[in-house]
Amino acid sequence: MKVLMHRHRVLCERAVDPLEIAAGLEAHGVTDRAAVRFRHRDVFSLAEELYARVPREAGPRPEPAPAPRVRADWVLLTLLPGAVCAAVVTGVRLTEGRPRLLVAVAGVLAVALAVRPALRRGPLAPARALAWRTATGARVWTCWLLAYALFGNGLLRTVADGGPDGLPTGAAYGPWPVTVAPVLALTLACAPAAWSAHLLTAAARRRLAGSRGLEEFTAAVQPLLLGVFVLFLSALTALLALCGAALGEPAGCPEALALGALLLLARLLTVHHVTQGPAQALAAAAAAEAAAMALVLAGRLPGCAFLAVPVDALVDAWGAGSVPAVVCGVAALALLIRATRTLTRASAHAPTGDPE
Repeated sequence: MKVLMHRHRVLCERAVDPLEIAAGLEAHGVTDRAAVRFRHRDVFSLAEELYARVPREAGPRPEPAPAPRVRADWVLLTLLPGAVCAAVVTGVRLTEGRPRLLVAVAGVLAVALAVRPALRRGPLAPARALAWRTATGARVWTCWLLAYALFGNGLLRTVADGGPDGLPTGAAYGPWPVTVAPVLALTLACAPAAWSAHLLTAAARRRLAGSRGLEEFTAAVQPLLLGVFVLFLSALTALLALCGAALGEPAGCPEALALGALLLLARLLTVHHVTQGPAQALAAAAAAEAAAMALVLAGRLPGCAFLAVPVDALVDAWGAGSVPAVVCGVAALALLIRATRTLTRASAHAPTGDPE
């Protein structure tokens, strides 16, 4: 016990309550089974003894961090990307020629600026200490995936048919079709994504306060995580149907749902201090989409037609949207498995001190 106290003295001295020590011990690999060696039934009981035995500085003991509350500022910020994107889509639909191009370019910048504060405040914001490590790579690959959702399916179908013969016109049924409905739905889904993250964090911290063992906490949080995930996908499905009907375009549900699931899980893992995995999954999905396009183009070279056979077969059987659906679906499944292992741990929900 003395060795354990010495090894984790800083953690114990700075802890607000035993729950923070329990989360820290778990993050360092101390499990309920390891706690038995110290004659305790679980890590929570061991944390209580460490909290009682390690002295802290004199003065009033701070209160445990409360569960995050709903705040008007982050609610409004998560609604902003969808509102800006809807305005941009309307402007593109009402213009032609060079004005349409200018509106589209300005609109992309406006949407990017609207998404930035939504991901920096509230439930979708990572801890400040982690933000600089994960932001750049994740942003690049996310932009690629969204650009592919907008242009990729039409380009892949056109390339498979021997094109393209010109630049996209912004129409859903032009020579290079552009699918706006999935991207609009994904920007509108920033709001349900934030609510899903808020529900997960708030409920997990309540479970943490009432749990008496790590296994008990994991068993309580696993269905909560899956429920929040399904809730977000249900909201995204409704938004896809609404946007598809409003714009008169195919909703692109399978590929948009797979991309939405991938982006949500990557953000949840980043928010809860998991730095390894989200950016890599996004990069792998982006690379696979680029590889599919490259294989179709390489199949045009003399003697290289066999390179395009797998992609052509997939496109002929299920359509161009099957490529991002499979790619993003596999990446999302990998992140979901990782999330069920990491986001159900007490250490993932320890308060960071950052504002919600």
